[in-house]
Amino acid sequence: MLQSKNSDYAKLHFVVFLWGFTAILGNLISIDAIPLVWHRMWMASVFIFLFLIATKRTDFKIDKKAWRIILAGVIIAAHWITFFHAIKISTVSVALACVSTGAFFGSLIEPIVYKRKVDKSEMLLGGFVILGLYLIFRFEGNYTAGIITALISTFLSASFSVLNSKLVKTNSPFRITFLEMLGGWLAISLFSLYAIYSGSLQVSDFSLNGMDWLYLIILGSICTAYAFIQSVAVMRTLSSFTVLLSINLEPIYGILLALIFFGDSEMMNPYFYVGAGIILSTVFADILIKRYKKKKLPTGTNPSV
Repeated sequence: MLQSKNSDYAKLHFVVFLWGFTAILGNLISIDAIPLVWHRMWMASVFIFLFLIATKRTDFKIDKKAWRIILAGVIIAAHWITFFHAIKISTVSVALACVSTGAFFGSLIEPIVYKRKVDKSEMLLGGFVILGLYLIFRFEGNYTAGIITALISTFLSASFSVLNSKLVKTNSPFRITFLEMLGGWLAISLFSLYAIYSGSLQVSDFSLNGMDWLYLIILGSICTAYAFIQSVAVMRTLSSFTVLLSINLEPIYGILLALIFFGDSEMMNPYFYVGAGIILSTVFADILIKRYKKKKLPTGTNPSV
């Protein structure tokens, strides 16, 4: 049992590493954000569909209630488009630092969706997040457009996570992911057809060179389909605290990988790293506070209420 748990812990960190590597691939792929995400989502849909067929699962059927899942797919598509666009107009490090604000946006969205009181500790930590963002904005002013785009992307990601937390109560994770990938791809396809018709996009924008194909296959299969399947599998043995704590290492892995792959172009002002460090610290502090509060709850109390 211990050996299995250690194996799942290693798998989880590999998945988080892959998610951090996603930003590197996005920067390496030569096409713009919309065509990039269009290719990523159809590839992920195919790989997940093949997995469902291979494992003889039948929980990917589309019914009348699937529209909410498809809507979530549109949101994640918009999140990925804005994320990759932020990378291309700024740097991987800037985009990933802003991604760390996801917990703060989630703390604002959850009380509205679940109709609960605002947590004072979350608001306090939110103040530190704002301080970290101020330092990044103040000393990396050349990337203002990228920072704003990355924050929009992070807000979309937080909205998607809150919506998914409700969907997973009545749907299997495999069905949710397959329909989200498919729904997001269809939404981008419709938008792209309109954009091509209006002249703001060209069919040639979707063309891939040899290395683009390689990077996108890695992105769609290993970093999307495989990573999702493994992230679900490890939840059978690892606690939610361990999973959440590990996932928040994604920006750290991504920023370190960016420095390795892109060198001096990813070097930032020292205040950037202070600001990013403050934001990341609030994420870990938020998880530890929730862990402490959960321990203090009386037996039988539902901590999610």
